[in-house]
Amino acid sequence: MQTHRPSDDFPAEEWQARCDLAAAYRLAAANGWHDMFGTHFSLRVPGTTDQYLVNPAGYFFEEITASSLVRIDTHGRVLSESRYGVNPAADHIHGSIFAARPEVGAIMHLHSVAGTGVSIQKAGLLPISQSAVILSSHVRYYDYGGADLDDAECRKLVDALNNGSVLFMRNHGTLTAGHTIGEAFALMTRLERACHIQLAAQLADDVTEIPLMLREDLTKLGTRIYSADSWSPAASLEWAAFRRKADRDYPDYAT
Repeated sequence: MQTHRPSDDFPAEEWQARCDLAAAYRLAAANGWHDMFGTHFSLRVPGTTDQYLVNPAGYFFEEITASSLVRIDTHGRVLSESRYGVNPAADHIHGSIFAARPEVGAIMHLHSVAGTGVSIQKAGLLPISQSAVILSSHVRYYDYGGADLDDAECRKLVDALNNGSVLFMRNHGTLTAGHTIGEAFALMTRLERACHIQLAAQLADDVTEIPLMLREDLTKLGTRIYSADSWSPAASLEWAAFRRKADRDYPDYAT
């Protein structure tokens, strides 16, 4: 796992956080999760309560490096240099959630075809796959409020997310919130798979839901899957494997 610091510009813990977030962007690009400049992931700056890292505006996910990430606070103040600043929606969405949920350490927001496709469906995520049911206790829904996410609309979004970690933003996209970027990334990976399965299954005339009596155990599994007493707290094992993949495939992310 790469942690090399190209300069003394960043404390060691912040540099590690920057490498984690940059790796997430590169892996997301490889998965086809980008939407030009329209989506964003964030990670709290270690040792702070009101500051986080986010991608600079004007760069594709595949271009993000650890040193290019922008430091911003929950009041919208940009605290590090960025040629084009940051996407205002990043400030509104991420800043609002970080301010309201001190236990959240990382947030991912996508406009993927699969996730947005399911967000449009009135029934939302259907209990037709293991992935969907495992996530079910985490899932919440936010009704579309337009592209202008002002303070009032952000409060609605935060209220809709409540204590969940997976949010379908109706007619817009998806969002995951985790204690770590690894947890947010693992949740998004599971969510994307569940959404792809649902859209594929709906090409048939009908679908078979997992029987109600069998959902209970899967839901319990999902509730504890990344908890402190799970086999992989905060998706630490999954993220270590993802970071190794980033090291192999996109080594310049850690620059």
